[in-house]
Amino acid sequence: MVQVGIEAMNVFGGTTYLDVLELAKHRNLDTARFENLLVTEKAVALPFEDPITYGVNAAKPIVDALTQAEKDRIEMLITCTESGVDFGKSISTYIHHYLGLNRNCRLFEIKQACYSGTAGLQTAINFILSQSSPGAKALVVATDITRFIAAEAGEVLSADWSFAEPTAGAGAVAVLVSEKPYVFQIDVGANGYYGYEVMDTCRPAPDIEAGDSDLSLSSYLDCYEQSFYEYQKRVADVDYKDTFQYLAFHTPFGGMIKGAHRNMMRKLYRAKPQEIEEDFKARVVPGLTYCQRVGNVMGATSLVSLASIIDNGDFKTPKRIGCYSYGSGCCSEFYSGVATSQGQEYQRQFRITNRLNERFKLSMHQYDTLLRDNIFIKFGTRNVVIDTNMFSDVIRSIEGKQHLILERIHEFHREYRWL
Repeated sequence: MVQVGIEAMNVFGGTTYLDVLELAKHRNLDTARFENLLVTEKAVALPFEDPITYGVNAAKPIVDALTQAEKDRIEMLITCTESGVDFGKSISTYIHHYLGLNRNCRLFEIKQACYSGTAGLQTAINFILSQSSPGAKALVVATDITRFIAAEAGEVLSADWSFAEPTAGAGAVAVLVSEKPYVFQIDVGANGYYGYEVMDTCRPAPDIEAGDSDLSLSSYLDCYEQSFYEYQKRVADVDYKDTFQYLAFHTPFGGMIKGAHRNMMRKLYRAKPQEIEEDFKARVVPGLTYCQRVGNVMGATSLVSLASIIDNGDFKTPKRIGCYSYGSGCCSEFYSGVATSQGQEYQRQFRITNRLNERFKLSMHQYDTLLRDNIFIKFGTRNVVIDTNMFSDVIRSIEGKQHLILERIHEFHREYRWL
């Protein structure tokens, strides 16, 4: 059997961010409760940014590092999102165009809430394993943004919305899958998947999100437990503590992950609080570093966590990483792979931490103005020219860095330009 896994991966955490503690105070939220979320920053999508620009900006450094011959072997491009811009046309066509990929390429999109990135990754893995085109590569782009719209005057925000706002972010992860798993070698066949019908969260209309936060938490915990047990059935001699040196999670917010890990440690080992805390810091916290700085980016989040571990973990010796992905509605999966010091060195060329540090910090006034303006680029916008004047400071900060931005929408077709 051929080796398969991630040849390269990159995270794009936006061009701007918001300090979420400042946001919590601005919204008069209970900051004691807020601290349990374990979030520090959230990426914010500006009017000239959308899932397409995020996806292209994540994938471009990977594609640019390839030779032309290697680039031409990308024979599948999968976009994974719940932030699509059209009910029929996939955003993969836009991303394919602006990356300048070979036209002999399959282009399609996957939607399954926050599980979509893993669905895309597993589809790409099985394409490579099939050997229907030996030596081919697949590019998976998980990209999601949140655009909150300001409440009408006098309208009181619900508690759920108030605490969703600080954690809902924007971002994209691009993953190149091939027979050369420099960064993350997949454990082939080591998968536990679990799903059922539940109405925990949903998007019944393009610009509306609804759900039951308590039901979502219980479904997340149930799926984590059951997908791991299924993995355990399929892979001999698996132990939750000893088999995996790190754990990457779909991370709506850090506090939720801490609860899920605590639940498993108690059920499997009757572990005491101090033991759980030490294990959490050692095996889980490295995967939260990037998630805490971009917020929940839906289908991309579990891959953000994986990238965070590979960049920030200790790989003096090869380490196995267990990965958990959950998508509301619901579907979940627990899978694994191995990362090495050589893979970490290769991965660090994309300077993810540095690029997060370079983002422009929004003031609360700029953010509130942005919320009011978001209504002008809702789903289904037919014609609009994007005004970048309000964010001229941001434009200046990214000029010359080969960032793609949205310029206008003309008869529903989106037109972009490079800065």
